Parts: sequence; C-alpha cells; structure tokens
Amino acid sequence: MADIHFFRNAADARSLAPGEVLFREGEIGDEMYAVVEGELELTVAGRVVDHLGPGAIVGEMALIDKSPRSATAAATGAGAAKVAPVGRKAFTYLVQEHPTFALQVMEVMAERLRRTTQLGAQPS
Repeated sequence: MADIHFFRNAADARSLAPGEVLFREGEIGDEMYAVVEGELELTVAGRVVDHLGPGAIVGEMALIDKSPRSATAAATGAGAAKVAPVGRKAFTYLVQEHPTFALQVMEVMAERLRRTTQLGAQPS
C-alpha cells in the first residue's frame, strides 16, 4: 500500500491510547487521518480488514463523498498511536498542488476496497 509521508511533522497530530477509537463505522466524518506513529486497526462490521502503520491514511472517503464512515478505526499494539488530521481544505490543497498525492489516495482506496471485497467473499 502507498506510504504517504506528507504529515509526519504535523503540528496538530494527536495521540491515541491503545484501544482508543479514532472514529466509528456509521459516524459522519469531515477529516481523514495520516498515521504518524504506532498502528491502527480498521474493522468493518466487527471484522478486521486492515492494520495501518506510519505512512498510511484512513478516513479519506469522508472527504470525497461525505457519506458516513464505512469502518471503525482504533489504535492497537502496546504503545500509543499518533495521527495527523487532514481537513477538506488541506486535502483539496494537496490534491491541487501535488497530483501524486491524489494518485496515492486513489491507490489506497483501491487496495482497501479489493481487500475488503476479498474478505467478504470468503466463508466465515
């Protein structure tokens, strides 16, 4: 998956304790997040679909289609996670000024969709 490191020095990064939920499936979101440190677990309907480390992004769909969150993201592991919020204004700026950023976001979305689809096709 694409590593997106535009945000590793973000001044507004926030820490999450292990197990702390960043956002929940079904909530309305207006930010995506870049994982700066630690690890997040992404679940859909209680099923783990991804583990995200530094350089990963999560919640990007909320900035693209304004629909409710399609997954829950929570910090995992022994240590805290650190995430940098990215609002619509910053996202739009990055897409306009750094076209490769938009391609990286699309790559992340496509890979996550394929993985989630494969998981859904497997018998439980």
